[in-house]
Amino acid sequence: MERLAYRKGNVRKPIGDATFDVINNILWVIILFIVFYPLWFVIIASLSDPDAIIKGQVLFWPKDFSLIGYKAVFEHKELIRSYGNSIFYTVAGSALSVAVTMMAAYALTRKFPGKKFINFLFVFTMFFSGGLIPQFLVNRDLGLHDTVTLMIIINCVSVWNLMIARTYIAMNVPNELYEAAIIDGATHFNYFFRTVLPLSGTIIAVLCVYYGVARWNDFFTALVYITDRKKLPLQTVLREVIATLTTGLSTDAFFDAYANDVQGMVEARRKAAVAKYCAIVVSTGPAVILYIFMQKYFVKGVMLGSLKG
Repeated sequence: MERLAYRKGNVRKPIGDATFDVINNILWVIILFIVFYPLWFVIIASLSDPDAIIKGQVLFWPKDFSLIGYKAVFEHKELIRSYGNSIFYTVAGSALSVAVTMMAAYALTRKFPGKKFINFLFVFTMFFSGGLIPQFLVNRDLGLHDTVTLMIIINCVSVWNLMIARTYIAMNVPNELYEAAIIDGATHFNYFFRTVLPLSGTIIAVLCVYYGVARWNDFFTALVYITDRKKLPLQTVLREVIATLTTGLSTDAFFDAYANDVQGMVEARRKAAVAKYCAIVVSTGPAVILYIFMQKYFVKGVMLGSLKG
């Protein structure tokens, strides 16, 4: 008979199960620490004195509390405006992406001639694309270069998100409802807006999270297409702020700027040591908050993606 480990209250548990629970808990604590500590370190480093960071004295708590990094970041004149731009691009772009994705997903759940070929074209773009230069030339010829419109419509649909939405509609909106709607004289538009959308709240939330996070973190699009600095999003401006503060000390421009100002060179290096952490907090804060309130939809999105449509 298998030996048993006893607990208080005369509850029996096999020694093997008890050992497994202990080892499993220890492993998950270690994994949690590995995942959480870098995030925690960024926060405490952003609130610490630059000298403490340079000397490696910041480990678990802020050292010599200081906001010099945040001051260096927010001294950039374009930061507030770029924050507003990012909010607008994220909200408007995500709304358009969700709308187009849901309409395309619904269409792919219906039967029509050439459906397999259309599906193939969508999936094909997941693995192959024309590349950056052809895309840039096309957008320029369409008059979209350096426009707000481009920042909203570019990368409008993610094929992966489209497949998730299609799978959800196919599995959670019974086809009998469509047949009943057709008998009652409803059109595709009526059925989509009055039946499919009200029953698709979960997948709409999933898409909002996926598209919102992706658009908020996007800096490359503006780097390639936007030349008017008034239209730059937060991520691109922060990238420039960090590049300005952390430009290698060996560059000629940096030495020219501080050739006769040793103290200024030292101060610039101190700010650079902490400003990069502050920029991470400023730029990822909204995305982290969004995830905290909608994390359950991330899980649902992953589960939906694991099902064959």
